[in-house]
Amino acid sequence: MKKIWKEFKEFAVKGNAVDLAVGVIIGAAFSGIISSLVKDIVMPPISLLTGGLDFSNKFIILRGAKDGSTAFNTPADAVKAGAVTLNYGNFLTLAINFLIVAGAVFLLVRAINKLKGAPEAEPTSKECPTCAMKIPVKAVRCPHCTTQLSEASAKHPS
Repeated sequence: MKKIWKEFKEFAVKGNAVDLAVGVIIGAAFSGIISSLVKDIVMPPISLLTGGLDFSNKFIILRGAKDGSTAFNTPADAVKAGAVTLNYGNFLTLAINFLIVAGAVFLLVRAINKLKGAPEAEPTSKECPTCAMKIPVKAVRCPHCTTQLSEASAKHPS
C-alpha cells in the first residue's frame, strides 16, 4: 500500500499532472465565457442575417407525441409531450461553439510561442583553436591548418 501511495504522490506532484489540472480548471471557466460569446454575441447577428432564424430551436420530429400531436415550438416542448426529436439546431450551436474555442486556443498558443521565441538552433560550426577559422562542428582536423582537434572539442564546440 505504501508503494502505491508513493507512486500516486509522485504522479500527482509531477509538473505535467499539475499543468493538466490547471488547464482543465481554466478550460471549464473558459467554457462559460465561450458559451456566452456564442449565444449572446455570435448567434444574434447570424440569426439576423438568416431572417430571425434561431438555431437552438431547430429540430426534426422523428416520432410524434403519445397523443398524436406533431406541432411543437421547441425541442423541450416536444420531449415533454413524449415526442422523439433530432435537435440539429443545438448541434450547430455547439459546433460553432467548438470552432470559436479552437480558434481562441490556437491564437493563445500562437501568442505564447511568439513570447517564447525561436528555439536555439544547434551550432553547425566552431572555431579552430589554432588558426581561428570556422570549421564544421564534427571536424576532428582543421582543413585550413591541419591541426588535430581533440575528441572533447569535437563533441563540445566552443
